[in-house]
Amino acid sequence: MANTNHYLEQLENEAIYILRETAAQFEKPALLFSGGKDSIVLVHLALKAFRPGKFPFPLVHIDTGHNFPEAIAFRDYLANQIGEKLIVASVEDSIKKYNLKETSGRFPSRNALQTYALLDAIQDNEFDACIGGARRDEEKARAKERIFSVRDDFGQWDPKLQRPELWDILNGKVQKGHNVRVFPISNWTELDVWNYIQKYDIELPDLYFAHDRECILYGDKLVATSEFIQPLQDDIVVTERVRYRTVGDMTCTAAVPSNASSIQDIIDDIIITRISERGQTRLDDQLSEAAMEDRKKQGYF
Repeated sequence: MANTNHYLEQLENEAIYILRETAAQFEKPALLFSGGKDSIVLVHLALKAFRPGKFPFPLVHIDTGHNFPEAIAFRDYLANQIGEKLIVASVEDSIKKYNLKETSGRFPSRNALQTYALLDAIQDNEFDACIGGARRDEEKARAKERIFSVRDDFGQWDPKLQRPELWDILNGKVQKGHNVRVFPISNWTELDVWNYIQKYDIELPDLYFAHDRECILYGDKLVATSEFIQPLQDDIVVTERVRYRTVGDMTCTAAVPSNASSIQDIIDDIIITRISERGQTRLDDQLSEAAMEDRKKQGYF
């Protein structure tokens, strides 16, 4: 446990350093906050970095309209509890504004459409940096990201034009019109996140813990029924004891069978698993080998 605590302290110190460098180097940063575990950890780190003062940035959520109600409720609860400003940008509004066509198929994801709402929020609020909870262990495209990831005028990312970040020196200088995506917990793993949550007894939405939920058995995935996902005639519908490893749209995020009722139970689950959280649960990442990278090149976070 002593070695784990020391390692978590190193990760925490690095993340706090990155948050403070972001506040120092950028004029109008924002922290993207969804009510999911990684962004909750970011808020906890920001409290350590900036209290007793106010955050030098607002919390921003890109609301797809297909979010889990538990995550939305926790988003509002935590923002109110810490007394920080929350800005919500709506994908529904972007669909109407740009006459966007939604993804077709059984489990349509709005992840690609989030880009429009995100870029509008950046432009409308003149944000020059957006802080997010992406981690390199999640997916191979995210493994290519730098801590300060530069995006062009259209929010697009070119993995071949990444800046070197030697000796933890972060360069926030960008051309006018460009902005930066900042990843303070990029070097953390899923297990690190849960060990940190356990260490500080960080409160989370209930859907991360085992609960009974009606699901459609789709191949080897359990997709919860909801107002957006209704069973078809030939579907196998089961009520299972499940939890969520990651929280995305209800339409593209599968649950995992689990009896984990405590953080230690979840840690024990992660230790023995051999598949990443997105690999096990995110239907949208499995559309192609480069699904995430393609979305990032188009401006996705």
